[in-house]
Amino acid sequence: MNMMFEMMNMPVVTSQYWNIAYGAGKGEVKLDTEGMQTMRTLATNMAFLLQKIHADGHPAPQRDERPAFMNFIR
Repeated sequence: MNMMFEMMNMPVVTSQYWNIAYGAGKGEVKLDTEGMQTMRTLATNMAFLLQKIHADGHPAPQRDERPAFMNFIR
């Protein structure tokens, strides 16, 4: 699923497991301790990346060359 983000040179923030928490009814997701821990880790990592990106004020890197596409049918 991350392939599309990676193809567009976007940073991908990771966590400790799949970024999902489960619950069937209202408020039940808060009882998923592993899922909630995963979300907290994801939020911490997102905040860290955003702080680093905005801290130095440098613009995002620019592509120096056009993408080369491969045609697998020859």
